[in-house]
Amino acid sequence: MVVRASAADEKPFHSAELLFPLEAWHNHGSCIVETAAGDLLVCWFHGSGERKADDVIIEGARLRRGEKTWSARFQLADTPGYPDGNPCMTLGPDGRLWLFYTTILAHTWESALLKVRTSRDYAGDRAPRWETSEVVHVTPGAEFEAAVARRLPELETALKQLPLTDKQRKESGEFLDAMRRHTGDELYRRLGWMTRAHPVWLDGGRLIVPLYHDGFSFSLMAFTDDGGRTWRTSTPLIGAGNIQPSLVARRDGSLVAYMRDNGPPPHRVQASESPDRGETWSTVVDLDLPNPGAGTDLIKLRNGHWVFIGNDTEQGRHSLAVKISDDEGHTWKWTRHLERDAPGAAAGSYHYPSIIQTRDGSLHTSYSYFLSRNAVPKPAGGEPATKAIKHAHFNEAWVQAGDGKQASTEP
Repeated sequence: MVVRASAADEKPFHSAELLFPLEAWHNHGSCIVETAAGDLLVCWFHGSGERKADDVIIEGARLRRGEKTWSARFQLADTPGYPDGNPCMTLGPDGRLWLFYTTILAHTWESALLKVRTSRDYAGDRAPRWETSEVVHVTPGAEFEAAVARRLPELETALKQLPLTDKQRKESGEFLDAMRRHTGDELYRRLGWMTRAHPVWLDGGRLIVPLYHDGFSFSLMAFTDDGGRTWRTSTPLIGAGNIQPSLVARRDGSLVAYMRDNGPPPHRVQASESPDRGETWSTVVDLDLPNPGAGTDLIKLRNGHWVFIGNDTEQGRHSLAVKISDDEGHTWKWTRHLERDAPGAAAGSYHYPSIIQTRDGSLHTSYSYFLSRNAVPKPAGGEPATKAIKHAHFNEAWVQAGDGKQASTEP
């Protein structure tokens, strides 16, 4: 038996690299997983834009166990003539790789169609051989309408109490009116649900896929208890702009969702709880963690610690921090920055992180790495190369050592 040292006894280490050289085309929204062989797989979307660009595809790359260089990029999914985006992955208990992503039907986020592919043959520096490729039908029912009807008056009251500008108050009123109008539209509420963070497996084989909707600007969980043959949805997680949930399980078995804040100030990570394996969710509340309207990720380590990663600002994505809590998110005792630029025109954008703990106990993250166009010379007759996906490898001891401390570049 191997006895692993505690984080306090480990030697801090950190290393990082780009998966591929910077380029002008858009590369965004990554997700990272570890395979049974100990390889790392990362997926992201790539194209000349996002929802309005019909050339957007899902790409991937592999880092073999023990190696330092990522494989050449390969295509994971493409719907010809449509933008594909927002991919996420998970490995099932049976070793199957699951890829969830969206196809944008009409160049709006609200027209997103949720899809899933699975594979048992994904070894080697190539794309997986997909054995299934299906649509996930997200079907909120009567409980969805009832939950929105209950929550709207509470939201209206809460928004009236905020010190908003006239513009913000007008936008809030329009948001509530749209939510009320769209809730009863069967087609609208069945489309537009998108993935972002890792799906989560619970004991007993339940798979929960965290979803969000840019039109409703709130979140929902889709879950299956039969390996994806049928899907059900939770009650909605309704707040003033709470999207892109990531999930952890507490020691008592309840679930916690942390969400991006797309609502009015103050801009904070928002949270909700479920006592029943993700079927119903509590009122959404603000936490003390700043959020500038950007994706985050949250995981639980095998020692019970929680790791949170996200932009620790209320404005701008120029600072990307990792935080560790040893009391299930009540306090965050340790923080260290993976990226931190001074705010301004030359600041980069480091965002949409995905994080995992691998079997050796260390941490791996992938995230969008965008340099400012003002910081990169523009080539003659072309666009500057500013965008890539970055990978970082580190341990708890590195985070706990804090900013400015020296660390090994080798684990």
